[in-house]
Order: sequence, then C-alpha cells, then structure tokens
Amino acid sequence: MVSKRLLVLIECAIFAAIAMVLSFIPLDFGSSFSISLGMIPMYVIALRRGFFAAGFAGILWGLLHFLTGKAYILTWNQALIEYILAFAFVAFAGIFAKNVQAALKQKNMKQAQFYAWSSMFIGGIARYFWHYVAGVVFWGAYAFKGWSAQLFSLVMNGASGLATILVAGAVVSIILQIKPQLFLPK
Repeated sequence: MVSKRLLVLIECAIFAAIAMVLSFIPLDFGSSFSISLGMIPMYVIALRRGFFAAGFAGILWGLLHFLTGKAYILTWNQALIEYILAFAFVAFAGIFAKNVQAALKQKNMKQAQFYAWSSMFIGGIARYFWHYVAGVVFWGAYAFKGWSAQLFSLVMNGASGLATILVAGAVVSIILQIKPQLFLPK
C-alpha cells in the first residue's frame, strides 16, 4: 500500500506536469504580459492538499520550465527568483485549504467559494510579487520609454497576475462547483 506522504508527492508531481503542459498554451501578449493557465492545477492542488504540497508542486513546476526550455534566463539570480522562489510562493494558494474543505463537507458552497477565491488571490499575489521584484531588478532595461522599472514591472506583472488569478480562478471555481470531491482527498 502506498503511504499518504508518497501519494501526496505523486499528486504534486502530476499537478506540476499538468501545469507545465498548460504553460505551452500560448497566452503571451507581447514580451511582458501573459496569462498563466498552469495556475489552474496549482490552485487545485493547493486547495486539495494545502500550503506545503502547493509549495512543493510549485517548485516542481518552476523546475520543469528549465527542463522544457520555457525559462527566460538573464542571470542565475533572476532564474532563482522567477522560477524557484516565485513558484514556491504558490504555496500561499493553499492557505485556506482546510476552510474550503470544511465548507465543502458542510455543503456550504458559498463559503467554500469565498475561501477558495481568497486563497487563490493570496497565492497569485504571492507568486507575482516575486515576478515584480525580478522585473524591477532584472528586466527594467526593457521598460517602455519614459517608464521607470518599478512602474513597468508593476503594470505588466500586476496585469499578468490579475488576469491569471481571474482566469484560473474562474476555471477552478467552476471545477469546485461541479466536482467538489476533487478538493476532498481521502
């Protein structure tokens, strides 16, 4: 029989792989704005298994960017911030996982959705905060003429983060509604 811990690690790897596959769907608009569909499975694993599992799955997903050639690397410091640290901070999408699960067990979908959206918003902001930092420190030279690195990174990473939270969150919200048992591991 497979131990619970091994099962969680396997789930994390599967969700990270699904996230990577979704990352290949082209939703990049220009060089600085994109919607990250990979956050859909990251939100699911976060709400299903919580903070630490989401962080582990996020790190795996970040590492897969290197293996698949999907990482944009200027320096190793930038790569560590954008593909390890930022993706590890997806963990924060699992901050209210137990609340979501408790609400689902009580069949209180309104409360489950509230906690799910709160978690997804926090996790999305946590991830994109590090993309903002990298944007200021490493990508500022690519800012629009007349824009500071801080403004450019805030607008582009803020728009990408918000769009990702809304799109991925809407999909996860629908999944939560039609398949709530996916968020209740045995």
